[in-house]
Formats: sequence, C-alpha cells, structure tokens
Amino acid sequence: MKTIGLIGGLTWHSTLEYYRVINREVNKRLGGAHSAKIILNSVDFAEVKAPTEKEDWTGIAEIICKAALVTEAAGADCLVIGANTMHNIADKVNAVINIPLIHIAEATATAITKRSLKTVALLGTKYTMMMDFYKDKLAEQGINTIIPSATDIEYINNSIYTEFDNGVFLSETKQQYLRIIDRLKGQGAEGVILGCTEIPILVKQEDCSIPVFDTGLIHALAAVEYALG
Repeated sequence: MKTIGLIGGLTWHSTLEYYRVINREVNKRLGGAHSAKIILNSVDFAEVKAPTEKEDWTGIAEIICKAALVTEAAGADCLVIGANTMHNIADKVNAVINIPLIHIAEATATAITKRSLKTVALLGTKYTMMMDFYKDKLAEQGINTIIPSATDIEYINNSIYTEFDNGVFLSETKQQYLRIIDRLKGQGAEGVILGCTEIPILVKQEDCSIPVFDTGLIHALAAVEYALG
C-alpha cells in the first residue's frame, strides 16, 4: 500500500470526510484491521482565507507548496489537496514535488464521463466557478460547464465563507442551493458538480433530480485507487 499525503484544513470539516472515506474504502477493499497509510498536513485556514479573498495566488502557492514539500519529505507517495479552489495553483505545486498530484477536477471529469454526461453545472467558490482552471479540466474530457447567475454566484460564495467554513449548515441555505440547481437544470445541466468540498455536507444526491458529483468523495476514492493500485 502506498502512503497518501493529504493537505487538509481547507477546511477541517471536509478534511474529516477525506480521512473517513479514505480509511473506510481501504478497509472495505482489504478487510480485516486494515486502514489507510496517510500523512495529514493540516494548514491554518485563516492563513489561506485572507490571501484567497485578495486573490493573492502567489501567496497561497507559497503556503501550499511548503505544505506539499513537507508532506513529501515525510514519506508521502502521492499528494491530495483537500479543496477545489486550491487547485488553481496545482501547476505550481506540481513543479516543486516529485510525487504525483491527484487533481480533483481531473478525477471529477473522469467520474462524469463514466456517466456519459456532456453538460454539467458547477457550484463552488466564486473562484472555482468563474476562473478557467476547473472548467478547462472538464473541457479536456469533452464536458461543457454551466455556472450560476452573478447573484447566485455571490450567494454561494458568501455561504461557503461565512457559514460552511465555520461549520454552519442551515436548512434555508440548503433550500436556496436546491433552487439554484433547479435553475441550472432548466438551462440544460444534466448533472451538478459540488465543487466545494463542504457543499456535500449540505446537499445530498437524494435532494436532487439530476446526478450529483461529490468532489471530495470522488477525490478521496481516486487517492485510494492510487494507493492500492
């Protein structure tokens, strides 16, 4: 079994899910008392949130690259960054490490392709929704991306940074998300990417009439595939 390097704390709420899913899946596949080999490097989210809001991607890259190097030096065989938005600087991280970086958008695109979907909605921080780094990975696999209206983008982004990051998941916020998903379905979305690893804590497949892609789950399972493959 290979050792998974996980950069967490982005936020710790979703990092808990990564840790749980990876260990559960390894035990499911290997049985007995098996669990995953994980090196968890959990950063202080406050130090990441401030430069994110300033769109200081150079500053963010310095933090994540440092964490990646420490994780690799500790013995990790691959690297997983437990957040969608941070993959905006994935190329910079790749440039400083010598182990594979498992990209969350590539893993998600593969999962969508397996369902034979061609057009999906993308929810996440405003950076994930509006910048090209995520949509480009989807386009490489022939997937078209629809994003919400400007008003809905601001609503989603605000809920992520003022509610989810603080462990707050409100029923009224969930209902608004479901209304947004319905609007995107009406625009042709065949599925919806929950492109912030906290959103799946709020919105589940049973809440939606179109396929839901839980990026944290998909990413964690891709890490298990690598570790056991």
